Amino acid sequence: MDHFSYKNRVLHCEEIPVAALAEKHGTPLFVYSRATLLHHLRQIQQAFIEVEPLICFSIKTNGNLHLVRFMVEHGAGCDVTSGGELYRALKAGCNGGKIVFAGVGKTDAEIRTALENDILLFNVESEGELMAIAEVAKAMGKAANVALRVNPDLPPKTHIKTDTSVKGVKFGLDIDTVQEFALKVAGHPHVKVVGLHMHLGSPILSAEPYRQGVEKALILIDKLRGQGHRMDSLNMGGGFGIHYRKQEALPASAFAEVIVPGVKKAGCKLILEPGRFIVGNAGVLVSRVIYTKDSGGKHFVIQDAAMNDLIRPTLYDSFHRIWPVAPAATMPAPPADYEADIPGTVKCDVVGPVCESGDFLAKNRALPPLKRGDLLATFSAGAYGMAMSSNYNGRVRAAEVMVDGSDAKLIRRRETYEDLVRPEVEV
Repeated sequence: MDHFSYKNRVLHCEEIPVAALAEKHGTPLFVYSRATLLHHLRQIQQAFIEVEPLICFSIKTNGNLHLVRFMVEHGAGCDVTSGGELYRALKAGCNGGKIVFAGVGKTDAEIRTALENDILLFNVESEGELMAIAEVAKAMGKAANVALRVNPDLPPKTHIKTDTSVKGVKFGLDIDTVQEFALKVAGHPHVKVVGLHMHLGSPILSAEPYRQGVEKALILIDKLRGQGHRMDSLNMGGGFGIHYRKQEALPASAFAEVIVPGVKKAGCKLILEPGRFIVGNAGVLVSRVIYTKDSGGKHFVIQDAAMNDLIRPTLYDSFHRIWPVAPAATMPAPPADYEADIPGTVKCDVVGPVCESGDFLAKNRALPPLKRGDLLATFSAGAYGMAMSSNYNGRVRAAEVMVDGSDAKLIRRRETYEDLVRPEVEV
């Protein structure tokens, strides 16, 4: 569900015409719906209410301080993967006791900062990392709580670049040897193994991988308790899919049905790390057509958003719905199926200004005839849009706006050329 809809043939975010936001703030522009953010957070909270989970919003999906603060104010903790994301979580007002620190390459400085702020736990992915945490904790006179991230070696579930629980990826500890690994730190004074972590990849459109993962987790939790480890938390990661194409994603309740029984059987505190599920469909990327052209038998729509604004199509061959903000009266608004042959449309490649052949938002997409100055909306851009943006080709990063009913707030100004060179000029 989202709160983007066409009213009188003009796209609105909640009660505000998106065209008015583009006119005021320029393009490219990320527009977020506060109501959609809250709806999806509440959906997860309600689906898993029986086990009172700690829901840690994944800052890697969208780290805007205003957005993260909103999540924290409504009961979420934070999932961080770097010192910078930890800084954002703390800056947004998240209590250290509701922060989990993931990632395969934590530095000593990041570990130290996390311990100084008394985070809930580290998700540990290698023996070297565990020993580094132990050394830093010892030097600080502390004991660090850790969850062992286990790679359950499940069948492929999503794109090869985002599937994190098959053999041969950098993530997690091998499920066949994790017990041997854990035995080495049984009774260690400075690291306490208190939980198990599984992140299965993203986006996942079936509950079955979670059922399989929970089954493996229950067996492993019993064995690790037998070694003397406390094992009071089970982190099943995130990865719940969203609607990119049609209505392909499952509701949070479908995942709860297979996860909650296992959590109750294990007697553990459930931790979840949803990010995309909450923010993905809460944001659109608005762009303006600069030119159109025909070349080599193809029709190109050149607009001012590029791979540096939304890299997912280039990086993952990802599909995002795209439609004009104000389509012509003869066109559906929007179509029921963006991949169908739509009468009155032209097959287009929607591309940006970056000097790369890989700079595109869509290929061979059916769109109404477009002209210079028309506005386009690229949907499901709230997750991994701004978070993965860059200044490639000397492009300034976009502005971000949060809409709440009939009110809109600029939550990140557009960068300037001075911003591009400031760190170099200052030295």
